[in-house]
Amino acid sequence: MAKVAVLITFALMGLLFVVAVVEGGSPVGKPGYRIHTLFSVECQNYFDWQTVGLMHSFRKARQPGPITRLLSCTEEEKKSYRGMHLAPTFQVPSMSRHPKTGDWYPAINKPAGVVHWLNHSEEAKHVDWVVILDADMIIRGPIIPTELGAERGRPVSAYYGYLVGCDNILAKIHTKHPELCDKVGGLLAMHIDDLRALAPKWLAKTEEVREDKAHWSTNITGDIYGKGWISEMYGYSFGAAEVGLRHKINDDLMIYPGYIPRPGVEPILFHYGLPFTVGNWSFSKLQHHEDDIVYRCGELFPEPPYPREVYTMESEPNKRRALLLSVECMNTLNEGLVLRHAADGCPKPKWSKYLSFLKSKTFANLSRPKIFSPGVQQTMEAGEDQQPLFGETMKPHPKIHTVFSTECSPYFDWQTVGLIHSFHLSGQPGNITRLLSCTDEDLKQYKGHDLAPTHYVPSMSRHPLTGDWYPAINKPAGVLHWLNHVGDIDAEYIVILDADMILRGPITPWEFNASRGHPVSTPYEYLIGCDNELAEMHTSHPEYCDKVGGVIIMHIDDLMKFAMYWLLKTEEVRFDKEHYATNLTGDIYSSGWISEMYGYSFGAAELKLRHVVSREILIYPGYVPEQGVKYRVFHYGLEFSVGNWSFDKANWRDKDMVNTCWAKFPDPPDPSTLDRTDENILQKNLLSIECGKKLNEALMLHHRKRNCPDPSSPILTSPKLETRTSRKFGRIEEKPKTSTVPVRHTQELSHSDQNDGHFRSLKVWVVALWAFSGLGFMAVMTMVFSGRKSKGTKGKSSRSRKRHSSQDSWS
Repeated sequence: MAKVAVLITFALMGLLFVVAVVEGGSPVGKPGYRIHTLFSVECQNYFDWQTVGLMHSFRKARQPGPITRLLSCTEEEKKSYRGMHLAPTFQVPSMSRHPKTGDWYPAINKPAGVVHWLNHSEEAKHVDWVVILDADMIIRGPIIPTELGAERGRPVSAYYGYLVGCDNILAKIHTKHPELCDKVGGLLAMHIDDLRALAPKWLAKTEEVREDKAHWSTNITGDIYGKGWISEMYGYSFGAAEVGLRHKINDDLMIYPGYIPRPGVEPILFHYGLPFTVGNWSFSKLQHHEDDIVYRCGELFPEPPYPREVYTMESEPNKRRALLLSVECMNTLNEGLVLRHAADGCPKPKWSKYLSFLKSKTFANLSRPKIFSPGVQQTMEAGEDQQPLFGETMKPHPKIHTVFSTECSPYFDWQTVGLIHSFHLSGQPGNITRLLSCTDEDLKQYKGHDLAPTHYVPSMSRHPLTGDWYPAINKPAGVLHWLNHVGDIDAEYIVILDADMILRGPITPWEFNASRGHPVSTPYEYLIGCDNELAEMHTSHPEYCDKVGGVIIMHIDDLMKFAMYWLLKTEEVRFDKEHYATNLTGDIYSSGWISEMYGYSFGAAELKLRHVVSREILIYPGYVPEQGVKYRVFHYGLEFSVGNWSFDKANWRDKDMVNTCWAKFPDPPDPSTLDRTDENILQKNLLSIECGKKLNEALMLHHRKRNCPDPSSPILTSPKLETRTSRKFGRIEEKPKTSTVPVRHTQELSHSDQNDGHFRSLKVWVVALWAFSGLGFMAVMTMVFSGRKSKGTKGKSSRSRKRHSSQDSWS
């Protein structure tokens, strides 16, 4: 029986092990989630103190997975180099002096080092996701590519707006796909398969741009020195474009100390590549180019002001927060040096107020690891009670969900492609959902199910009661249906857009001061019915009627109450044909076409919602922009032109731009050809060109994802779209292929997720059943052999022992 107990113990241990393997254990170590961080340096004191800071922050931030320093050194440099112990290191040949051209360009060591690591490192064979950083960075929290939204073919990176070569002749010269050139750099988070495809191109394009001295000028590259120093950055962007990578660009992940962060955003990476100051204190890394501070016991960089001192310097909260971030960056660098000196056997330093601060709980709390979430401030210890810093409470920003309404037609499909593409580039927080209104017949023929995360709603284009043909009513009807059928809404604020919009930047409730009872919207001055008898007839509170529309930011509680009013008031105004006249509605066609807009304003007035009206959110291409305003949305609802080129969405109502390979709109003029004598006209034309280019860019990327044949091919065929309709009418059980942010789908799109979960559970129970069956078998056989041993002869006993021995060894 003792052996039975032993067998049971081993079987149970095996079961627990197998179940743990099936369930996945720690996702960071599981294939598919293995993360490796890389950074490139040279054998210099300058990079050694940066290495100390980065390595210290890597450990402090609890970055998952290993980290490797790609150390580029000549054979001569290695002989005197003192810093081999500073980080896990993979040595790569130095290309600071190019072996063929003799060009002195140390920045090329970054792509060269990555290529060498991929080709010669055993580590690279066991990696799924790679995070590539620069040495002059401080990590503030774990950088997990999948949580930042990275996917195969869609790396995540930070925005480098000064890479103007992506928009001009430089991109056209150095990549076959200038429309895919992204202005990115700093932080790179991508799948290993993408890196393997990209790295050789990254190196080759760096060499190519570096040799193109004819186009080094500042107006072409954006390099203020005009010396080709940022050739490696262009090598990356052009190489990525060449292999078809499109980045998810996030301007909140990384911050330069000294820059002011967006309110409520907690960056997870400092990049101290530029000088920064706090009061009379300043720091510039270039002033420490030859500094051997790593090897001088007790030496630190000049101490910055203490946080309490910062509070006396600046009263404006966000500027003060920028100063505190600068202080944190320098303190983390110095903290790393203190620990490095101690690890190298330096004598314990004398007590000082500054050293005491670096070791204090105050600094530990200020610099504890952060978790990045767009617009949300939280730390690794999110479950702990958080004490406000020096009396200031930092509240997390609410979650956002964006929705837009379309119909089952080619006209709305190309608009959807444009909006979804711009959504992913804009940095808009949260998820996005298309409210797709289709008839039963429409759905049978419709091909665009995978263009966006979609919630399907019954079409009300033809009113079910009156027979009135009015497709605009699908907007309030779709919102109402979505609210009533998705279960829990994953957001506190809803942003409502039209399909014919292009996002240029995030639209957030905190930036535009939305709150309960106070939605945000943009001015629609032509809604004159708010001021006349139309409002008095259709709302109990005409004084609350706001002339707004286009973009809407509304608290979910308000929207839940309001949506039904929006629909009912739209029907009411639509039926009021006696008051369609232009002088009452402002509708130039006097046809009641803007009834839905009045339905919105009158419904909001009925609930006494008062809007925050912002003129800085939306602009129509073709309008002259206000100076200094960074508009977040293009609304291309009206015809616009630049010279002889023009665009009117109505002209493309029946064109299948999405399913016709390489279909695109006429290209707008090159910005370099514009007349620059009138600044207002110039800015208007530049915005119009930007809108036109963004639409074509979205279409080209869409066609590339659909694997359209080479555009030079004589015959272009439309790719077949595969959809799968469920037995329940109207449900399409297909996840959008083009979604580039983590999406919580509506009920219609959730079945495959549930099936995956059931399948994983089933696997666990099958394994468990297998293990227990084996356990029972071994227990029975043990008892059988034990019984034979007690009753049988010596020969049989001997044979039994042999069998039992064999059984034990097999087990």
